Amino acid sequence: MTSTVPAPVTRTAEGSALQAVLLDMDGTLVDTEGFWWDVEVEIFAGLGHALDDSWRHVVVGGPMSRSAGFLIEATGADVTLAELSVLLNQGFEERIGQALPLMPGAARLLAELAEYEIPTALVSASHRRIIDRVLTSLGPQHFALTVAGDEVPRTKPYPDPYLTAAAGLGVDPARCAVVEDTATGVAAAEAAGCHVVAVPSVATIAPAHRRTVVGSLEEVDLTFLRGLMTDAVR
Repeated sequence: MTSTVPAPVTRTAEGSALQAVLLDMDGTLVDTEGFWWDVEVEIFAGLGHALDDSWRHVVVGGPMSRSAGFLIEATGADVTLAELSVLLNQGFEERIGQALPLMPGAARLLAELAEYEIPTALVSASHRRIIDRVLTSLGPQHFALTVAGDEVPRTKPYPDPYLTAAAGLGVDPARCAVVEDTATGVAAAEAAGCHVVAVPSVATIAPAHRRTVVGSLEEVDLTFLRGLMTDAVR
């Protein structure tokens, strides 16, 4: 992938207010949130530090700079943010090279969105090098564009990634359904003005206005997403 923003796509699903679906990656489409934590535990063990399991809720879903910075400060480890970022990306790539399980319902949902030509974007806080590796399993043909965390001025929880995706697709953020698994991602999507479907992976997420919480992607299909948008504009 060499460009995150292709020529605008303005097709709107007939008979629906839904214009696009924007999907998070780690913990939403691929079962990798645990991979990141395992890598962090392994790296800090090598540096002579044990990570407290309660910190997992702090680092999940956020940009690498925030997660890595927190762990360095919390442990006092003798490693720079740049050095740790390299180690984390390398360790994660090794993990996904061995196995990359999809979340239940992910393959079916992507296939349905493609079948009905719903503009779809992958929006992740992970770096481009990681996204491109994961796309080989998800299928790059399922996404009109992808947005990586190291390609926007501010990543999640700021709205920039989702605003970038909506602009690239040529759609109104208020007519986009975002699927996320963490509070950080939900905050980013809501700040962009999108309707959110939360599928919590690690920490609990409560329902709210324009935020629907489900147990898994197996509960989410195109009819479900269109219904959410229709209800939102009544």
